[in-house]
Amino acid sequence: MKRLRIIGCAALCWLAAGLRAADDNQVIFPGKSAPAAAPGAGVGEGMGSMSLYLGLALAAVGGWLVWRNRQGTPAGRDHRALAVDETRSLGNRQFLVVASYEGRKFLLGVCPGRIEMLAPLDGSGSREKSRE
Repeated sequence: MKRLRIIGCAALCWLAAGLRAADDNQVIFPGKSAPAAAPGAGVGEGMGSMSLYLGLALAAVGGWLVWRNRQGTPAGRDHRALAVDETRSLGNRQFLVVASYEGRKFLLGVCPGRIEMLAPLDGSGSREKSRE
């Protein structure tokens, strides 16, 4: 979310700079009076090209995010060693939690004011074996 805000602010600043640059396309010669400009002349001349550049920049950012997601790196998420794999409620604000850390899994009991490791789990077991 923070990256999207930064990208949005940069795009707005770039657009504002392009609008200002569209008005600064006059050539001023020293010692001569400025010619009278026709009403509306010079305003919005660069808007077509600025819109094109802004569209290309946004398309490039979107393409990069799609490419990054296909590489297995979800946008906006960190790669952390600790993850909560599954949670089951036992009622009355009590939970069983399966947490994994660096490939190892643990069964945790969680209740208000207390978290306790109940057992380390073997990650190779399947659900079919546990039902037998």
